[in-house]
Amino acid sequence: MNLRFLTFFIIIVILPATGYYLFFQRSNENVILDQKSSGNMTIESSAFRNNELIPSKYTCDGDNINPPLDIKGAPKGTKSLVFIVDDPDAPGGTWVHWTVWNISPDTAEIAEGSSPVEGVEGETDFGRPGYGGPCPPSGAHRYFFKVYALDGSLNLSPQARKPALERAMAGHILDKAELIGLYRRN
Repeated sequence: MNLRFLTFFIIIVILPATGYYLFFQRSNENVILDQKSSGNMTIESSAFRNNELIPSKYTCDGDNINPPLDIKGAPKGTKSLVFIVDDPDAPGGTWVHWTVWNISPDTAEIAEGSSPVEGVEGETDFGRPGYGGPCPPSGAHRYFFKVYALDGSLNLSPQARKPALERAMAGHILDKAELIGLYRRN
């Protein structure tokens, strides 16, 4: 095989395909932002910063309540917000800790230990709705607190799980933001 052809093939075919694969495999979720994403939305917590430890108060070793969360920058046209909290480092695959949808687009914060009043909490991998805090069996895990801005509301049963939620969101995501917290049990 000609060295020029091999170099051309690697540059034109292999590298772009590898980049595409890595971009879409960044996390275990199947939801990607729609092309109309503004990228300006943020989610933060006064309890921990991005990629820092989550205080035990918000875990199974503490009060097992959700941390305070602040949302800013939902784009124009947002009709509802969705929250998903999951752990991609769980031994059996991504573990879902919290799902809430049909949250008012005006929601700027979720107080500690509360759920948005107008939101619908879905069933988690704990087998019930509501927040279930970090509780890794071993080692440090990452917990992704994600908020999505949608162009509409979702017609889902409260028994809906994350895969059904993601399917319903597909094609309706205006923007997404995430906050990653870390936790290791002592």
